[in-house]
Amino acid sequence: MEYMLAGSGFSSLCTVIGAFPALFFRNISYRGKDMLLAFTAGSMITASIYSLIPSALKISNLFVITTGILLGTMILTLIELNLPELKPGNSLHPSLDAKSVMFLIAITLHNLPEGLSVGVSYASQYRELGPLVSIAFGLQNMPEGFLIALFLVTNRIDSLKAFFFTTVTAALEFLFAVLGYLFTDKVKDLVPYGLSFAAGAMLYVVVEEIMPESYENGHEKLAAFSFIFGLLTMIIFTHLFEG
Repeated sequence: MEYMLAGSGFSSLCTVIGAFPALFFRNISYRGKDMLLAFTAGSMITASIYSLIPSALKISNLFVITTGILLGTMILTLIELNLPELKPGNSLHPSLDAKSVMFLIAITLHNLPEGLSVGVSYASQYRELGPLVSIAFGLQNMPEGFLIALFLVTNRIDSLKAFFFTTVTAALEFLFAVLGYLFTDKVKDLVPYGLSFAAGAMLYVVVEEIMPESYENGHEKLAAFSFIFGLLTMIIFTHLFEG
């Protein structure tokens, strides 16, 4: 149990460490905001297509992947349409606008199956699997933590609050790692559904919320190049850390 707590703690803490530099960002211009939003969108696409979906496919099949992605997309659509707090002009928290709330929901859904995966890996019969999974996720979580906090800061959220909300997503990942370890027999079959569900949710937020906003201020070409750069950057990070 103590090895699982240490490994999952490391993985979650990396998100917090990655978010720390975002505390020093101030007064981002509209051009900078559009570029950062597009960069985040590219990174989220990579996380979905290059990490979450292949991970789910290794332990399941196309039916599970398709079901999970469609469920993730539909649930995020229903949340956006049916919760009045998420419609323009309202918020679940005074500091958060609708796009930030949707983004945090998608990131949280992304982190939960990752946490379950870490916990299940420590409970498996392969002793070396847990440390490998937690280190791989942890190293990926550093740039992800930075992008989470940075996205919130670009949406005019106070940097300390952005750091706090990022920390909350990390804490939830740690909690689900513990649950995955304690209830491995019950949750291990749900992990691929969770991974593909998270991929669908993130893809929806990118297409519906983040990319349209990055085009609002007339910097489409810069946003397009930033999107590609974000995608390539996260592919390189993922390849290096998983290799």
